[in-house]
Amino acid sequence: MLVSDAAPAQVGAMATGMIRIIGLDPGLRRTGWGVIEAEGTRLSYVACGTILPPEKAPMADRLALLHQGLAEVLSRHLPQEAAVEETFVNMNPASTLKLGQARGVVMLAPAQAGLPVAEYAPLLVKKTVVGAGRAEKAQIRMMIGVLLPKADPKTEDAADALAIAVTHAHHRGAAALRRAAL
Repeated sequence: MLVSDAAPAQVGAMATGMIRIIGLDPGLRRTGWGVIEAEGTRLSYVACGTILPPEKAPMADRLALLHQGLAEVLSRHLPQEAAVEETFVNMNPASTLKLGQARGVVMLAPAQAGLPVAEYAPLLVKKTVVGAGRAEKAQIRMMIGVLLPKADPKTEDAADALAIAVTHAHHRGAAALRRAAL
């Protein structure tokens, strides 16, 4: 169920001014996750992977397995903040509802772990990482390789999750202000 591209993280570096961020790209078939560390403008790759609940399993079981996989990733890599990509409304209402259920689980898992959870629109993620809001998946993956040279995501979902984490690293001050204003 869980595909990981890296070994367990080392926690020692977090004692400094470094912040560990997990980016999450929600999906019912595949949920990408990517963990980075940010210290000022310096970004470092920690780990990434994809959670793959069995497609033939009943919906409730898939959601439970997604939650379990996220909980494992969170306890293994110990992020301090989470960022989730906002979803777009699909033309198919049933698909939109299913994606919304997966997204709810993806937001719940870090919240249950006590992490602040920020949300970012896909357009902002693309603009932050590539410089253009209409960027293609290949461009995002290429820029992740430039920004995080040690990263080698095996899936587009993992690359997108790293892009979401990078976006949060760049915009987290504004996200904190928005949360405080609520």
